[in-house]
Amino acid sequence: MATAFSSDGEAALRRELGPVAAASRGNLDGFYEMGRAAAFVRSGGFRKVALQFPDELLGDAAAVAARMEAATGAEMYVLGDTTYGSCCVDEVAAEHAGAEAVLHYGPACLSPCKKLPVLHIFGQQPLDIGCCAEAFRELYPDRQSRVVVLSDVVYAHAMGELEQQLCPEYPNIVFSRVVCGDPPGPAPPGEVRKFGRQFLTEALGGLQDCAMFYVGAEGLALTSFMLTWNRCPFSSFDPATSCGRHETLNVNRALMRRLYLVERVRDARVVGILVGTLGVAGYLDVLQHLRELLRQAGKRSYTLAVGKPNPAKLANFLEVDIFVLVACAQNSLLDSSDFYRPIVTPYELELACNPAREWTGNYFTDFRDLLPGACAHVELPPAVPAAEAVPDISLITGEMRAAHLCDPPAPQLPPSTTLACRDQTRALAEISPAASFLESRSWRGLEQQLGQTPVSKAVQGRRGIAIAYEDEGREQP
Repeated sequence: MATAFSSDGEAALRRELGPVAAASRGNLDGFYEMGRAAAFVRSGGFRKVALQFPDELLGDAAAVAARMEAATGAEMYVLGDTTYGSCCVDEVAAEHAGAEAVLHYGPACLSPCKKLPVLHIFGQQPLDIGCCAEAFRELYPDRQSRVVVLSDVVYAHAMGELEQQLCPEYPNIVFSRVVCGDPPGPAPPGEVRKFGRQFLTEALGGLQDCAMFYVGAEGLALTSFMLTWNRCPFSSFDPATSCGRHETLNVNRALMRRLYLVERVRDARVVGILVGTLGVAGYLDVLQHLRELLRQAGKRSYTLAVGKPNPAKLANFLEVDIFVLVACAQNSLLDSSDFYRPIVTPYELELACNPAREWTGNYFTDFRDLLPGACAHVELPPAVPAAEAVPDISLITGEMRAAHLCDPPAPQLPPSTTLACRDQTRALAEISPAASFLESRSWRGLEQQLGQTPVSKAVQGRRGIAIAYEDEGREQP
């Protein structure tokens, strides 16, 4: 805990970026699929294109941008502020550059975008097909096993060859297909569309009693798959180590931890809504949905845009009892064990505040599933007067709490107090309870004090840590 609160980000500042193996082998065109990317730019007639790289591929950004400009004649802009959530397309940064399209490189969550055309180039990471197939045979010796094969997007290019090796031996195996963007129309019966993956289950008789085989390293994507399809046993093959294994994540224990957080939400009076994405389609709709849900549940809510959530940032909001993170399906399952307040997902907030939603064993990490018209949307029941509400007892504190939806009248402040003069230019600012609370604090963060602080030359500062600076104990000249 102490380390999390005192981290100064030194590791990120000292990390050196270098060219990836693709560049050192001279395989830049193949790894980044230059031909496909250039065809996408030329066919769309785009004149300004944003290139988004994750940190581990930034070493190749300049070379890729130069080759793309030479091949297309379009201006290429490398986005530099996507360290957090690089799996999502950063449409906001692209719009700042006036880009007409985005080329997204590296691993991706495949969350759909709303504004700009996007081409995903995952980077074709090597996969030993023979070793992977042999690991599959060891994990599933019964040739009649019903298995769905999933993969990390960086290995999707090799799934066709793996399918050719395994399908003659396993008649009940189904390979998922990576789909960028939402396919038009609803999914037909027997077809599953989730996390940018699409596969048919008719040959398997549904997902019940089916196993899942994942090709990729352990990470957030695999965790999200296991919680969503929590009735299916999982196994995986890690191409980096060439090892296959049955996944031993105790899904029941993980779900019990998430249900404990649901109980914490029911006890909370003040909820902070963390905006973790600005590029996933529907994020504004789910923000409005969560605000209305919290309002009817009698809880106060504040919307916070803090970039990458960390313990030090969120510890500044001590008045908030719990946070809900609006992010893509991969980034929403944030481990909050080091945080001062827990962080939950929109689905867990719904379980706590919507009396009409019951726990059925299904888990949803994609917030778009909760919106009206989606597969998991549940309408809010009518409001219940406080006198008719059934009391509820907290399982954590043992105290009585309200567990019904109310419809309180919107607070109406007198016209003379809703607006106040903010500065000498007679600009008007609206007064809110949150702003009044923060104004009452003795510490409000960094204060610029423009025009009030005299300009001075930089001087040597103190060295060491606050508990014992290097010059302490010495006599000052």
